[in-house]
Amino acid sequence: MTFMEFLVLLLIAGVCGALGQAIVGTSRGGCLVAIAVGFVGAAIGIWLARALALPAIFTVDIGGTVFPLVWSIVGAALFVAMIQMAVRPR
Repeated sequence: MTFMEFLVLLLIAGVCGALGQAIVGTSRGGCLVAIAVGFVGAAIGIWLARALALPAIFTVDIGGTVFPLVWSIVGAALFVAMIQMAVRPR
């Protein structure tokens, strides 16, 4: 994986993480948090899709790394919702 492919992967993870945060209705942190939420969401989404035997919907292949966009957004939304339930309101 080249440096440019890695940057594109970070950009896609950031967009997926930001969309997941927007679905839940919260925005904690900035760009780095959105990227982290996107990667964690991808892990949760892939696990959930495999556990339920769901097909991979709209994947992007970047330098041999397959990134599932739909499951990443769904996983990010679930991850942010779990964080919101664990944190007390101020």
